Amino acid sequence: MSEATDGRRVALITGAGRRRVGNVVARAFARRGYAVAIHYRGSAAEAKETVEELRAVGCSAWPVQADVAVEADVVRMVRAVQEQFGRIDVLVTAAAIWQPTPLEELTADDLLRHLSVNTVGTFLCCLYVGRVMVQQPEGGAIITIGDWAIERPYRNYAAYFASKGAIPTLTRMFAVEFAARNPRVRVNCILPGPVMLPSDLDPGERAEAIAGTLLRREGTPEHVAEAAVFLAEHGYITGVCLPVDGGRTIAPFSA
Repeated sequence: MSEATDGRRVALITGAGRRRVGNVVARAFARRGYAVAIHYRGSAAEAKETVEELRAVGCSAWPVQADVAVEADVVRMVRAVQEQFGRIDVLVTAAAIWQPTPLEELTADDLLRHLSVNTVGTFLCCLYVGRVMVQQPEGGAIITIGDWAIERPYRNYAAYFASKGAIPTLTRMFAVEFAARNPRVRVNCILPGPVMLPSDLDPGERAEAIAGTLLRREGTPEHVAEAAVFLAEHGYITGVCLPVDGGRTIAPFSA
């Protein structure tokens, strides 16, 4: 018997094992009463710890492993979540990689590695979870995670930006495709700004990133999580790409 027979909504959050944005998003949905599937690729110990912490406070949580760049893994993951909970109401695609590489050192392998996880991984998760959602009378909500800086890319992340640049198009395409099959399936995108800068980032670069926002402060993963919950629960928004960037995209000054 599945854990979701009491009518509890179910959210699958990819990239939620490590203590990064996906993990914070998963905890936000758990606090809202969702059963949460905590996806991880290699962070088994961290995912297990998160699940134990959520269960200790009465939340329904379950870890699931997959390499989102591998189609068979995604199929297995989606099937496992269905079998565990009985349904999938929300998908948030937070799994991603980003590796800074100077343009002079960049290779096709660097690009393909980013494309496989960030682009193909997002596509596959949306595709297979979306197929589940169109069969559910209540439909479901998919939230992809892009990046504000695809509009104003900065140096040394060419492979990453190429892979993330496809996410808004995937979002709009899936919004159209799934709504044609079940108008209760919605697909939206979040474009985060400086919400979780690397701890080892050069202090000058950190100050520059923050100064480049209109709000002149760093955001938090919680800001992304709040946006994800909002998009999941707002029944009349689809095909939208929402910057959560403190105004970084439209700032009239350059940082």
